[in-house]
Amino acid sequence: MLRTPRGGAGDGTAAADAGPMSIGTVLNALRDEFPEVTISKIRFLEAEGLIEPQRTPSGYRKFSAQDVERLGHVLRMQRDHYLPLKVIREHLDAMERGEAVPLPTVGRQRDGEALPEPVEGPTAARIGRAELLAAAGIDESALVEWESYGLLVPLENGVYDAEAATVASLVAELGRFGIEPRHLRVMKAAADREAGLVDQVVAPLRRHRNPQTRAHAEARTKELAGLTVRLHAALVQTALGVRLP
Repeated sequence: MLRTPRGGAGDGTAAADAGPMSIGTVLNALRDEFPEVTISKIRFLEAEGLIEPQRTPSGYRKFSAQDVERLGHVLRMQRDHYLPLKVIREHLDAMERGEAVPLPTVGRQRDGEALPEPVEGPTAARIGRAELLAAAGIDESALVEWESYGLLVPLENGVYDAEAATVASLVAELGRFGIEPRHLRVMKAAADREAGLVDQVVAPLRRHRNPQTRAHAEARTKELAGLTVRLHAALVQTALGVRLP
């Protein structure tokens, strides 16, 4: 069984020893360390074979404490080391077989220091069209419609960024409240404007000749993205007069 380091997701699973957990309970257990994790992200990692929770006869997922520990390892290696899911899966499988394997690194070596690739490192996770449909629980017609509104955009080679699964799942959840994809175009336009603002700030760093400076641009982009997301959420809550948990 994989052991989660102190201070990791394992701390949130103390109450999980009593028995299997629902996906909502798992989400709450992980959010202290991974505040941006979503149910869609967990479903996507399951679809990619990183975890295999049990299913009840009615089809509901039931996660063990070991599943949560493994999820914590996966999320940590994505966040801290920018590792592709295939590499993470192979590493964890080797650990479960009892093999002593070093943590893989992504990037070039210079003066004994591992440097993340400025472009491909953090964006290595990709999913195909079929995987996106399965992870989000939607059909082809829905995906085509959402693409027509610009809510989901495939990359040049026809695959999608892994975050597309989260977008698709959220669009589907909003649809259950009567909010149709065409209503979300204003949100997509706002997101594009916010992304453009962040790009303006980090563009000089990305154009720098120094690889370390370009790698720093990716970290700065993530930091700014997190701040804009928090600000957007706070502004929406203020406008609606509500406070989310």
